[in-house]
Amino acid sequence: MISDLSALQLQIEASLQQHLPTKSQIAQPMLDAMSYAVMGGGKRLRPMLVCASCEAFGGDYETAMPAACAFEFIHAYSLIHDDLPAMDDDALRHGKPSTHIAFGEANAILAGDSLHSLAFQAISEAQGISATNKLTIISLLSKAAGWPGMSGGQCLDIAAEGKVLELPELEMLHAAKTGALIKSALEVGALCAGADIQSEAYSAIGEFGAKIGLAFQVVDDILDVTETSDMLGKPAGSDEDLNKNTFPRLLGLDPSKQKAEDLLQEALALLKQTGLHTSLLATLANGAVHRTF
Repeated sequence: MISDLSALQLQIEASLQQHLPTKSQIAQPMLDAMSYAVMGGGKRLRPMLVCASCEAFGGDYETAMPAACAFEFIHAYSLIHDDLPAMDDDALRHGKPSTHIAFGEANAILAGDSLHSLAFQAISEAQGISATNKLTIISLLSKAAGWPGMSGGQCLDIAAEGKVLELPELEMLHAAKTGALIKSALEVGALCAGADIQSEAYSAIGEFGAKIGLAFQVVDDILDVTETSDMLGKPAGSDEDLNKNTFPRLLGLDPSKQKAEDLLQEALALLKQTGLHTSLLATLANGAVHRTF
């Protein structure tokens, strides 16, 4: 039973370190870049959501730990690639030089590629999860990270630079770019506990994740406007510099804050309605929106 958020974060850190390869006769610079990108910081929100969902469905969160690490590997790979000059061209991540600044563009790209494949290796080698559920988990993560999800959303984000999207278009963009990975983290946690994918509870945890994922992105857009680079650990104001579509730009700052709060309250109400409410899921949802951890 998870009773302490800090203790869970420490367990995730240890598990990430265990999964990361450390020695290679052919690719040591790439391995060093992988470790730098993963262990250099981050809230570990996605892996914590995997563990919390597993527990909410009556499972042992330690069973979900390899899948939790897989989500962080995918997240880290996406940040490496997002920071590249061809993408967002950001030189700072978690308050440190971005991976391509520290290790060069070629090793950064290769590190991202290898973290992507390491995620699926971690799932395939996990103990305590049935082969059938492993296949479902791999399918979910593939779609969330790939063309229908995160990568597709990033493509749309780039294509929309300099254009003005309508609210439904912006929500669709971020449901893919940011929300898909958060939503699937909760679904995968449920599967690690043996949940029935046809059940009302499984559907509800996905809907909860979709709302939290969108709220998380709304807050990210707000912070890019209101906080400094030192506070964010990455360049502030980059959305405006790249002429990106954001919620504050479309709705205004205060309405964007209200939208994030409304999504959070809808998500928490959904947990209570379906009997999935746990203190950990509620803490993570609040933390994701209010940035309290």
